[in-house]
Amino acid sequence: MKSIKSIKGGVCSAKGFRAAATAAKIKYEGRNDVALLVADQPCSAAAVFTTNRVAAAPVIYDRVVSRGGIAQAILANSGCANACTGEGGLKDAELSVLVTAGELGISPKHVFVASTGVIGRRMPMENLLSGIRAASKSLGRTNNHAHAAACAIMTTDTKPKEAAVSCVIDGKKVVVGGMVKGSGMIEPNMATMLGFITTDAAVSPSVLRRALLLAVSKSFNKLVVDGDESTNDSLFVLASGKAGNKLIEKSGEDFKVFVAALQEVCISLTRQMAADGEGATKFVTVTVKGAKSATDAERAARAVAKSPLAKTSWFGRDPNWGRVIAAVGYSGADMTAEKAEVFYDDVCAYSKGNVADAECLKRLEKVMAASSFTITVDLHLGRAEATIYTCDFSLDYVHINADYTT
Repeated sequence: MKSIKSIKGGVCSAKGFRAAATAAKIKYEGRNDVALLVADQPCSAAAVFTTNRVAAAPVIYDRVVSRGGIAQAILANSGCANACTGEGGLKDAELSVLVTAGELGISPKHVFVASTGVIGRRMPMENLLSGIRAASKSLGRTNNHAHAAACAIMTTDTKPKEAAVSCVIDGKKVVVGGMVKGSGMIEPNMATMLGFITTDAAVSPSVLRRALLLAVSKSFNKLVVDGDESTNDSLFVLASGKAGNKLIEKSGEDFKVFVAALQEVCISLTRQMAADGEGATKFVTVTVKGAKSATDAERAARAVAKSPLAKTSWFGRDPNWGRVIAAVGYSGADMTAEKAEVFYDDVCAYSKGNVADAECLKRLEKVMAASSFTITVDLHLGRAEATIYTCDFSLDYVHINADYTT
């Protein structure tokens, strides 16, 4: 939409929000690992979480908080996932919320908690509580505060991920901003590893949740790094209402503009995660079109994006398009090889039984030398289409995950 404009910033770009980051030595030395995001007053809130049946303590806790549709703060830490830690881990999450609420002078019913890091280790609570107290005293509204928070939630990420846009709703300037972390163990099927979005739009909780689900379906749910779904996946959105627009309570033009703005932020953050996949050297967009159904298109695109053989070929700049069409073939999607085509950007590698010759293979290698490219598979069976964002598998991916806890 024409009114939507990208702006510099993150979670502090929208009116009514402050952020802070501090070093608590939860796992890392010499870097911030606790982030705090606080609204000036209780906000409409919505969240989505991992569908993994092994859910971390913060996820279990937050599911209850999210049912109320109101929140004012989010506490996040990196370095320890607080997952598979039993009743003790849940009590740790609850205590961290109580201390956060006490430091901020707000209701503990309005505090989310999010953790990321190693699974199966208890939270070093003395360190975390010290970090909470420090962060609560250094809250600020600037882009620098937002950026520090985005850095504090990183684990194997090599760079922070932020995005913000502005739009016009009901004649008022509305801003949506966000930050995420996520580099490995990514196939959300709901959201991402950890994501935080703020907006100053006035939106009712039920409509905010509907908007979030629509945006997620076009963004984070279209992301694959390695096909592993985390125990901690959580995505939160808080709406302060400070923009002064008439409350969005139902579908209509205002709702459409808000969803478009939210979706733009989510897609930007999704693409940043795919490009920063663990050890990634290539950002790859996989599109399947001409499918009989949306389900078939999604299955086929996701199979290609998850294929270790395809992903390693992209890293090696090996124009092995056979791995792409093979993944489509086992995806469960209806397809006929003799009707399908495979493209790397605009170079056709395979067309209805006709294979790439030596000259074409050289052109494919040039495409794959770039840091980003698109794989398109046209099934020529219908009109359905789906796109998945992903990356290659490099040697560094193996090293990172072989040594993750040691």
